[in-house]
Amino acid sequence: MARLLLLCAASGLLLAAVAAIPPPEEAARMARFVLHSCDWGALATLSTQEGLRGHPFANIFSLSDGPPGPHGGSGVPYLYLTDMEISVQDLEVNSNASLTVSLAETPYCRKQGYDPQNPLCAHIIFVGSVVKVNDSESGLAKKALFSRHPEMKSWPKDHNWFFAKFNITNIWVLDYFGGLKIVTPEEYYNVKP
Repeated sequence: MARLLLLCAASGLLLAAVAAIPPPEEAARMARFVLHSCDWGALATLSTQEGLRGHPFANIFSLSDGPPGPHGGSGVPYLYLTDMEISVQDLEVNSNASLTVSLAETPYCRKQGYDPQNPLCAHIIFVGSVVKVNDSESGLAKKALFSRHPEMKSWPKDHNWFFAKFNITNIWVLDYFGGLKIVTPEEYYNVKP
């Protein structure tokens, strides 16, 4: 029962956060907002698998930049990975990737009547690399991920799960008509979400 109440409270915080969407003029803030509002994203790698080698390969991954709530996000997308996963095998050869997150994942776009492809249903494309977190950052990654994805705690230990982060080098924001907006990592990390 307590777990259900906690999930309801977290959902309420997420809905409250989605209600306060930043204006399109604040692209860096929008990028932080969308990432923090999302629990998963599409991670694209260059495939190393036979028959797909060199082709883009997108896969869904749970993620978190911090506990739910309006001020809980660091802006760093954390992931919980195993090398048994096909995309992680790609990353072991080439750590470069892109990560797309969208408000289509939240109730916001549906409530507004926006199709996921409508620019008003904001989505963010991050480009960079995926790296294992070091020991000093693993506690932060664990708290960020397990607060949103408590099921992860019980995943099979023999899969050798590890915490990773997406090191952002480029950011594109699509949140309004007229094309993509470019946000630098410095702008992204320096803005107050």
